[in-house]
Amino acid sequence: MAENVKAARKALDLSQEVLALEADIDRTYVSGIERGRRNPSLTMIAKLAERLKTTPAALLTPPDFR
Repeated sequence: MAENVKAARKALDLSQEVLALEADIDRTYVSGIERGRRNPSLTMIAKLAERLKTTPAALLTPPDFR
């Protein structure tokens, strides 16, 4: 999931700060997700997916299975 969030964010040319602001979370939480140090809830995954213009499934699918 970490790689997928980071890739989706970069594809939209968003900084961690902007994503955090728009998702109403702390920037350090976004960083933790992208580094695999945080395990977001399904609600948070859905919120991030919406902002990143993707689906929760796309964020959760390991890159090797695409």
